[in-house]
Parts: sequence; C-alpha cells; structure tokens
Amino acid sequence: MLNFVICDDNLNILDKFSKILENIFIKHNYDAKIGLKTSDITELLDYIDDNKTDVLILDINLKSDKTGLEIASEVRKRNKDTYFIFTTAHLEYAMMAYKFKTFDYLAKPVTSDRLEETIIRLFEDINGLPKRYIKLDNKKTIIDESEVLYIKRDGMKLIFHTKNRDYETYSSFNKIQDSLPSNFIRTHKSYIVNINNIENLDPVTNIIYFDNGCTCDIGPKYKKMLMEEVKNRGHIK
Repeated sequence: MLNFVICDDNLNILDKFSKILENIFIKHNYDAKIGLKTSDITELLDYIDDNKTDVLILDINLKSDKTGLEIASEVRKRNKDTYFIFTTAHLEYAMMAYKFKTFDYLAKPVTSDRLEETIIRLFEDINGLPKRYIKLDNKKTIIDESEVLYIKRDGMKLIFHTKNRDYETYSSFNKIQDSLPSNFIRTHKSYIVNINNIENLDPVTNIIYFDNGCTCDIGPKYKKMLMEEVKNRGHIK
C-alpha cells in the first residue's frame, strides 16, 4: 500500500486534497492511503522519520521559517525514493522544484481533474505500466482510455462518455480516431466504441450494451467490421 502525505498551511486545501485523493483511490481501486495531512512542519518531519512515505504532496509557499523546497531537501536526505508533487500559486518556483527529482508540479488552484491525471501517471510509473491516455485537444485534460465506453459526435463536438462522467471537446472523428488505440472501433456515423467495455450487443436490433446500462447504435456500414473485431478479440463478456 502506498502511503501519501499532504502538507499545506491552508486547512481548507488540506481537507479538499484529502477528499479528492480518497475519491481517486476508490475510483481506480488504488492500494493507497493518506497517512498524514498536516500544516505543521515539525509533525511532517517527525512522521517521515518514523513512517515510510511514498508520496509527498507539498506546498512550496508555506507560512513558516522554511519553504517547501527547504523541507523537500530535508525529506530527500531521509528518503531518496519519496515521490514529490509540489503545489504553489507562484509559477517562478516551478523550475526550482524539479531539482528534487519532482514527479509533478501543480499550479494552484489545483483542479480534481489535474490531480487525478497526476495520480494516474504516478501509479503507472510506479507499476511500470504503459501509458493509456487520451488527451483532449482543447483542454489540458487526460482521460484513462480504459474508462471510455464510447465517443459520440454531437454537431461540432465530440462527447467522451466514460464510466463516471462525460468530457466534451471540439474535434473531428477522423482526427481523434487516428490517435486512438485499436480497441476503439467505429460502429456508426456518430459513434466510436471501446470494444473492451462492451457488455453485450444485439445484431438484430443493432444495439450495443455496456455494463452501466448505457447503449449506442450499430450502423449498417460498420456492422460487419464490428462483428469481426468482436469475434476475433473475444470481447463479449
């Protein structure tokens, strides 16, 4: 189990970060916990002395006699393997933070999507897993491709329907399909489906079913290719 520690002098941010992190752990079934959230530097260093700390989320601009960068230097002496994720509202500190083998740098205010993106990359880095992201063009948003059920064209927009929420971007089917892995198959003039997430399909009514109750259509033009892919890959559960 990975042990996370959060240090920020703003108690509201501490609570927000801990809640977001816990939701991310649950959503992705990560084996992780928050061992400590604190605004007290002494408490932080004492904890790190006595407890294995895998990830430290640390505010650079702490209201104390030491900056987050100075604390990071002390932590690095105690543990050479701790992952640092720095947060700050002052962009000029970003380059300075990277000398501590920083995993990521988050500019405040940190959004839940941005934090989730970082935590996903962190776990994939730790586990040595290949990157499996879809990056939306018009936003700094990265989606885990395994979470996507289907992509729907809605006018000039594309809607990425995932297991938990929808993401919208302005792009074309042709452009996005070229960047997708091979398990994303065009099934209709308005749908691209992640066949890894198909629960069932009905070739008579031309409906695809997903395990969360969502459905999408199969177009005549794409039916043969879809059925061959599903058969070859054995993705019907």
